Amino acid sequence: MILPIIMAGGSGSRLWPLSRQQFPKQFLTLHGESSMLQATALRLSGLDHQAPMVICNEEHRFAVAEQFRANKIANSGIILEPVGRNTAPAIALAAFKALQEGSDPMLLVLAADHVIQDEVSFCQSVNLASEHANTGKLVTFGIVPTAPETGYGYIKRGELINDTGFTVADFVEKPDLATAENYLESGNYYWNSGMFLFKASRYLDELKSHQPDIYHACERAMADIQSDVDFVRVNKAAFELCPDDSIDYAVMEKTAQAVVVPMDCGWSDVGSWSALWEIENKDASGNVCRGDVISIDTSNSYINAQEKLVAVIGLADVVVVETKDAILVSKKSDVQKVKDIVNQLKTEDRSEFKSHREVYRPWGKYDSVDSGERFQVKRITVKPGAKLSVQMHHHRAEHWVVVSGTAKVTNGDKTILLTENQSTYIPIGVIHALENPGKVELELIEVQSGSYLGEDDIVRFEDKYGRA
Repeated sequence: MILPIIMAGGSGSRLWPLSRQQFPKQFLTLHGESSMLQATALRLSGLDHQAPMVICNEEHRFAVAEQFRANKIANSGIILEPVGRNTAPAIALAAFKALQEGSDPMLLVLAADHVIQDEVSFCQSVNLASEHANTGKLVTFGIVPTAPETGYGYIKRGELINDTGFTVADFVEKPDLATAENYLESGNYYWNSGMFLFKASRYLDELKSHQPDIYHACERAMADIQSDVDFVRVNKAAFELCPDDSIDYAVMEKTAQAVVVPMDCGWSDVGSWSALWEIENKDASGNVCRGDVISIDTSNSYINAQEKLVAVIGLADVVVVETKDAILVSKKSDVQKVKDIVNQLKTEDRSEFKSHREVYRPWGKYDSVDSGERFQVKRITVKPGAKLSVQMHHHRAEHWVVVSGTAKVTNGDKTILLTENQSTYIPIGVIHALENPGKVELELIEVQSGSYLGEDDIVRFEDKYGRA
């Protein structure tokens, strides 16, 4: 049986300002009705498979768990990488975990942030690839190219195997336009999708042969794991010593057992706003408009309004993306430079590269409505049955006003219930907690005041989500 491995990492830079470091594109609903992570899991329904295993970092763990819960999607565990070490080690962790559970499944390695429009063809290619994986081959999926794309790596096919796949003749880096045109014309090259299928034991055998340092570091990391609710934590010290390398460089370019199976499924890695424009449905003027948008004499553009009315007049081939705290306006041909914007934001230590104004937490979310010298206002939403950590602040006091729902508040040695239009005051240094005991969401306004209002001024004493 197939065990899907969903790689849910990401830096959140290519689709800024909608994606951020703490909320990269796999968590966004950009194409269709589900997030890209949810869509990756849902398209597996056409396969005979186990519940998928997910690999992500600590920072994204609650977003991953919540997105699976929201769509009632089962998983076989969420492995947390203490540090990023690229795809070869991440897949090794999943392979060791599968073998620890007493089976040797075929691992279907998938990125969480790809769009696949023809899910039937996707499943057909996976089923064909399983014939090769069952014989010990390491299969990679080559996307049948539709254009001389310079933004993808390519795979050159070799000899035909059983009418369903080819030996891999070569992996090729991103080409220039002339070279890409030659690849397309020859018919012997595929886009490198970054998707794979192989038995867990075969991958580890090849990894041990070609990159023993990665193999042994991951083996040691998985020998000392801790399970915490939805999550599997590996030994941090052991994993930090693991070399950083991709599966392509570490294994696929070195093994003699690589096979490429063609896949023609409407695939895109959505690597830029222009790539998203290409795959979306367009109006008569060639525009993709999401949200509250008015466009006049505008053509071939992507316009995404998250919070406000966005009006565009007399423009062509542009990208406009509006969020609560940032707006991007770019020529469609220049959207790759959005990474330069993100790098500048990092250099200036601005919050806009890292998080949205609205931030998700395991208990719900908060929206930073306003801030100024010595004050900050947040709108806080707490899910039914959820509870924030028992905590204390050294530098700020807090005023809470309930907008809707019921709040159970611990304030020092007192516990009270607050309902709509009621309020309380939390002084500096007082241990407190907030809980939603009801069946509907709790909405409240929090006004912070004090000399320092950073999120790191939290001393946690107890936390149901393992953050204390």
